[in-house]
Amino acid sequence: MGMAAASSMTIQLLEDAIAALIQRCPDMRTLRQIHAHCLKFPISSSLFAISKVLAFSALSPSGDIAYARRLFSQIPNPNLFCWNTLIRGCSLLPHPSAEPISIYKQMLRAGTPRPNTFTLAFLLKACSLLSAFLEGLQLHCHAFKYGLHASPFVQTALLNLYTKCENIPSARAVFDEIPQRNLFSWSAMIGGYARVGLVNQALQLFREMQEAGVVPDEVTMASVISACAKAGALDLGRWLHVFIDRKGIVLDLELSTALIDMYAKCGEIHKAREVFDGMPVRDTMAWSSMIVGLAIHGHVRDALQLFSAMMDSKVAPNHVTFVGVLSACAHSGLVSDGRRYWSTMRHMGIEPLMEHYGCMVDLLCRAGHVEEAFSFVKDMPIVPNSVIWRTLLAGCKNTRTSDEVVETAAEKLLEMGPLNAENYVLLSNLYATRCEWDKVSQMRRKMKELGAKVVPGCSSTEIDGFVHEFTVADDTHPEIQMIREALRDITERVRRAGHEPSTSSVLHDVVEEEKESALCEHSERLAIAYSLLKTKSPAVIKVVKNLRVCLDCHEVTKIISKVYDREIIVRDRVRFHRFVNGTCSCNDFW
Repeated sequence: MGMAAASSMTIQLLEDAIAALIQRCPDMRTLRQIHAHCLKFPISSSLFAISKVLAFSALSPSGDIAYARRLFSQIPNPNLFCWNTLIRGCSLLPHPSAEPISIYKQMLRAGTPRPNTFTLAFLLKACSLLSAFLEGLQLHCHAFKYGLHASPFVQTALLNLYTKCENIPSARAVFDEIPQRNLFSWSAMIGGYARVGLVNQALQLFREMQEAGVVPDEVTMASVISACAKAGALDLGRWLHVFIDRKGIVLDLELSTALIDMYAKCGEIHKAREVFDGMPVRDTMAWSSMIVGLAIHGHVRDALQLFSAMMDSKVAPNHVTFVGVLSACAHSGLVSDGRRYWSTMRHMGIEPLMEHYGCMVDLLCRAGHVEEAFSFVKDMPIVPNSVIWRTLLAGCKNTRTSDEVVETAAEKLLEMGPLNAENYVLLSNLYATRCEWDKVSQMRRKMKELGAKVVPGCSSTEIDGFVHEFTVADDTHPEIQMIREALRDITERVRRAGHEPSTSSVLHDVVEEEKESALCEHSERLAIAYSLLKTKSPAVIKVVKNLRVCLDCHEVTKIISKVYDREIIVRDRVRFHRFVNGTCSCNDFW
């Protein structure tokens, strides 16, 4: 055997030994020792050995990404494995960043090597974590450029990116191009529809998945159930729960929590509690989902008692938990309790997010402490968003406050959203309650000048497994004539019950009769009218609305529940309203 062959064999044996050692390596301290020994032997320049050290430091749970970066910078000509390792390692960090994309740009500038399917898959995953749609779109172009677009790895990663970025047409285009769709592909597409509330499409795709012989797992079921939660599709949600039991799908933490969320958001809070109570193990999200569910249903004491039970169980609350707790206090005007929970949250080291500040401002404003809420906002360590200023202004409608509060909040709100029609509507209505008619005209004039359009009210109701959607003054539904006849009957019976329309809810320069007509065709009334046509007592009418319920619709729905002897549950943007025999569960405090 020649010297060269013997040397080559020696290096091969050393490389195998190093690889075996790294495979059994328990931590970075041991890895550094192995790396130091490598530098003493002829394999110090071996790219194979260096790549193994790099892989452990970049990808192992006990690795050190900083060490990987330093090591990579010392490699004269990194091969594709090394580039991919560093890209993947940076994409696995707990806090997503654009570093993987920066590394890829360096790789392209280096000229070699060319990316492969793993390169693009790792990068697309990084983009999905950042919701970096434009960068992902560029990578999609690179997939075509390098002939990698048909790779299952790349297609799956693209599908995941587009659904996470809520670009459903692009996601569907990728999905349709996948010849052999695996469970992850189906789950991602179904979950994408669920993200944007396209519940009928999500459920149709779920049926197609079953027809294709693909057996759903816990992840898929959680996605479909989330779609039901967003759309308020209770009947379908119940059917899916039965399907889970019949197919023997494991009710893990994520799936159980999805069921809790679905039942709570579909108005079945007692069923949500049943699922929660049946869980053998509950994590923070399960407790938090149940607390939030109870809060939005107005079961304030139950929500706060559950929080105490969570603390007794030694399960650490998180930001979501305290959003539920603080919103529960806000829904019942429990100011002292809210202040105490705020202190508890800070004491536990949980830094308040914008949602928490919003809950506190809402709590103080609902209780009539608008001036205190204004001081609270001025002292916030983060810049208040438009929701907080809008909450302050809404509080000013019910309480006489200083001009400073109104004008400051109005200025900030219009500065943040000069084209948001909702801001002008709120200010116009507020100025009207203060009899400041010049400012009312000014707000309406600005709306017209800027072309600000009011977001239309949209409500949905589920009938026989299909979700029907209605917008204000909707005339697109195939049975609209029957619905309008039902509305006329409702209007007449409500009027006979003594109701006088509150036309202040309508922001138009029109006569009172036209304002009353506009109120009659608010989206929730169309949904209620359709439900009355299609269902009979004792079936509960359930409606999901994208905006807050207006004062007049709230009063009318109370009367409908009495004169038609029907229980009606309306989920608006903030909470649930359960109307029974002329009363509402919110006690008119919403």
